[in-house]
Amino acid sequence: MGFDQYHEPAAELPDETRTFARLCASLTEEAEAIGWYEQRIAVESDRQARAIMRDAQGEEFKHFAMDLEFLLRRTPLWREIAEGILFQPGDIVEHGEEAEAEALEGGAESGGGSLGIGSLRGATR
Repeated sequence: MGFDQYHEPAAELPDETRTFARLCASLTEEAEAIGWYEQRIAVESDRQARAIMRDAQGEEFKHFAMDLEFLLRRTPLWREIAEGILFQPGDIVEHGEEAEAEALEGGAESGGGSLGIGSLRGATR
């Protein structure tokens, strides 16, 4: 294999975990592409070229959102926390802290993933 996607031996990982890792990698790649387009657009002087790049950036964002939705559907704890943060008016950090605390207190199942915060609070999965 021409890339090192896994931190554990791939043959030992269940299919579901490998799929999850692929979508995590895809999410990262889409976010990087969005940022690269933003930089290109910022320095491009040709209006039509900027429009084409803006359109391409929109496609990358669509793929980012699809990857994120896939991951959130498979990780209920993450979804619960995200719902407490996304599309909420007010302070993002405060919403994050509140959503995290409520999700952990509510005992949401992690669905195979972990934010790594349960052990910091003495919570169990």
